[in-house]
Amino acid sequence: MRPEKQFLVDETRARIGLAKHLFLVDFSGVKVSDVAELRKELAAVGAEYHVAKNSIIQIVAKELGLPDISSVLSGQTGFICGGEDPAAVAKAVVNFFKDRTGSDIKLGVLGDKLMKKEDVEYLGSLPSLPEIRAKFLSLLNTPASQMVRVVFMRVEKMGGAEGAPAEAGA
Repeated sequence: MRPEKQFLVDETRARIGLAKHLFLVDFSGVKVSDVAELRKELAAVGAEYHVAKNSIIQIVAKELGLPDISSVLSGQTGFICGGEDPAAVAKAVVNFFKDRTGSDIKLGVLGDKLMKKEDVEYLGSLPSLPEIRAKFLSLLNTPASQMVRVVFMRVEKMGGAEGAPAEAGA
């Protein structure tokens, strides 16, 4: 392999190899200003957008043991990888390509699972990891706050409302 091509393979492998997920997109018809906007949105969730030759992506996918992605490696292909939360990255990708004509999501790879465009869109519709954590904590806090309310109401009924707030705040 020529040194220039080996350099491209090494760079692409370094980017894709560190990621737990990968999204391949068709970027034909996307303007440079739009790509800058996409990169900004992806940076907010810790992901990156890159363009590589299909042959380079194919070599790297085989080296890394990814599922067979050769069916979509035609035309202009960009790849998106990185970020801790695949749902947040997928949401940014789906939102960007939602209203774009001439460009689209080709597929995704999550771990060792190949995802069709519909699967990527579904992943993008899921709440992000911080949202899930907040909902879970809310569920945990609800019974505790209800119990405190019941106990406080019981104390008020018993006539100890004057001393209850001071004790609760201490």
